[in-house]
Amino acid sequence: MKSAIKIIAARARITWAAGIFCLSLAIFPGFAAAAIPIQHWTQPNGARVYLVESPAIAMLDVQIDFDAGGRRDPPAQAGLASVTASMLSKGVRAEKGDAALDENALSEAWADLGAQFGASAGSDRLSFSLRSLTEPDLLAKAVALAAREIAEPAFPDAVWQRERQRIEASIKEANTRPATVAGRAYSAAVYGSHPYGYEVTAPTLERISVADMRAEHAQGVVACRARISMVGAVTRAQADAIATRLLARLPQTDCSTLQPLPVVPEVAALTQPVEKRIAFDSAQAQVLVGQPGYRRSDPDHFALFVGNYILGGGGFVSRLTTEVREKRGLTYGVSSYFSPGLHAGSFTVGLQTRPDQAAQALAVVRQVLADFVANGPTEAELRAAKDNLIGGFALRIDSNRKLLDNIAAIAWNDLPLDYLDTWTQQISKVTVADIKAAFARKLQPDKMVTVILGAAP
Repeated sequence: MKSAIKIIAARARITWAAGIFCLSLAIFPGFAAAAIPIQHWTQPNGARVYLVESPAIAMLDVQIDFDAGGRRDPPAQAGLASVTASMLSKGVRAEKGDAALDENALSEAWADLGAQFGASAGSDRLSFSLRSLTEPDLLAKAVALAAREIAEPAFPDAVWQRERQRIEASIKEANTRPATVAGRAYSAAVYGSHPYGYEVTAPTLERISVADMRAEHAQGVVACRARISMVGAVTRAQADAIATRLLARLPQTDCSTLQPLPVVPEVAALTQPVEKRIAFDSAQAQVLVGQPGYRRSDPDHFALFVGNYILGGGGFVSRLTTEVREKRGLTYGVSSYFSPGLHAGSFTVGLQTRPDQAAQALAVVRQVLADFVANGPTEAELRAAKDNLIGGFALRIDSNRKLLDNIAAIAWNDLPLDYLDTWTQQISKVTVADIKAAFARKLQPDKMVTVILGAAP
């Protein structure tokens, strides 16, 4: 009971602070339109730091990213990065005079500080996140504890065996869901042998040991390769000191003396159309259409972003929704999206429909997509999209967490430091010709993957 009360109180303190930040944006909407000065520097150990000072409330959000995501997984051990990240909260070992903490003691320690800390792994990066109030004593203790969790995870084997069984049960349950089965088939067809398409299964998990996690952590979580993003009530000098302390317990190795990380090949382009029909007893048919898209660093990003908003990313105002739902009533919802990363993430159109309507819905999707790639949007569609996107920009940065997500994306993808300041200008500059040319370069409607699950033959 005492532990639960601590956790509730800690969450309440953080939620209150975050709420005050959002309220300040509501009262002073001009804040979101003002310049967002991002300070950037490289520490002596090679870590790159990005800071936005936000003194309105006494709170700090930090994200630390490493090139240790799923794209680094060995094929036979798909899921290694993800489970390594999940095990980082399961205890820290005794080091440098500090006692070991098991998962319960570690959770208690964070609750006592009223702070939040976690780790996660996506396709490209392994990320640590810290949120704390900036009262000096609390912040110092939170940073010290985070440094231990970053550098000295215990990786207890008994806990891993428990977690592995839990994850395997979760996978087994997920395999009963039509959307999961369709998504896995689609991902495998789009990405082929690329790590973006690896599937985590019970056999791949059984091949992962705590020794593998320790090796993954030692290779990937290296101080000189860190990218640290911060948003909060700290100065540059304070942020630099915090960054130093967060990484202080890691080996301080010069990256120039390290073996370079292996090059991950690019996602292979499709050479022919692929169609997969999967029998499944479900009330709705799942339909997915797409192909490899583009890398986040691609100069066509803004044209593709605006174009996709018009095509299928804009909800009820998108062309796909108009044609598939509004005019023909074939689905409750249809959407399209790009998922760019360090490699060409997928372009995907997805919908659910009655099994007997799947063929008709698919035909309409293909026709709309082919027409959009060939001709681009209309001027009226483009004007409406720009108005909606520019008008909604403030909602992309209306909390510390959202702002931090944007700063971390700038840091990770080597985007210009004025990226947020010029975002609306970049949207405004996009033309119909830009969208048409960009879509023609990136998409080939006649060479796409199609997955249809649950439709009548």
